[in-house]
Amino acid sequence: MTPTAYGQGPPTRDDGGDWFRGAHGRDELAAALVAGGIAGPVTSHDRADVAWRIARLAAGDRDLQLGLRGLGSPSRHDILAAVAEEAGFDPDPRIDSGPTPIDPMRVLAACAVAGDRLARAGAAGERVLLATGHPAGLTLLYQAIGALLEQDGAKLLRPLSGHSWREAGRHRQIRYLHGVAVLSDRGSTVHTHAPGPMELLLQEVRPDLVLADHGFAGAAIQAGVETISVADVNDPALVVAKRRGRTEIVIVMDDNVLPEDYWPCFQAVAARFP
Repeated sequence: MTPTAYGQGPPTRDDGGDWFRGAHGRDELAAALVAGGIAGPVTSHDRADVAWRIARLAAGDRDLQLGLRGLGSPSRHDILAAVAEEAGFDPDPRIDSGPTPIDPMRVLAACAVAGDRLARAGAAGERVLLATGHPAGLTLLYQAIGALLEQDGAKLLRPLSGHSWREAGRHRQIRYLHGVAVLSDRGSTVHTHAPGPMELLLQEVRPDLVLADHGFAGAAIQAGVETISVADVNDPALVVAKRRGRTEIVIVMDDNVLPEDYWPCFQAVAARFP
């Protein structure tokens, strides 16, 4: 198989090898996920933080809904059970401290399911929108996947590129980094959970498929667009949407580690392309 490089930018490691398609065993990829903090026995958000945010979602906190409405009234127990099933940790609500583990094999399995859907998008020449609210974390992964999609025949959409507005007295702008939409303040990229930017994008286009996280994903699901989501254990709304049958593919993993460390996810996705 001819190696396929990600994007058109510089390699993310000295030789770029991790961002070329290659043969990697599941155990190797799982070990790399743990080494990078994407999964494993200790991840960024401890059990207390996860429980606090689950309680906020159960109470109807709109900031935790990520643009999703009509999720019903799930209890804390139901939300915890759903996230625990996706991530692979103990759902016992009496555990209120310590780390929140994520099973690396479940991450790889979810990436494989996402890879199958993305490969179909490429083969069918679908119109795909990529967007992240974690520009310092997930952008390289999305860029790599975007390159695979384009090379396989999909079209990456770039609606409202450069569109600017003011919000609460601050500059806001949509920018694309090698095909990945991010929110910017015109000087820096912005970490955001807000659904507003995706709602703007969807006023301009109707993609066949979205790959996104945070409010970018939630707004797309709310609009009825097929969406592949990345969700951390302390952002449970996307998992609840899956449990409610609103979306099918949610990859539960730490969503803000060093960008270069997401290469195992890329490899798991790329392995599903022809």
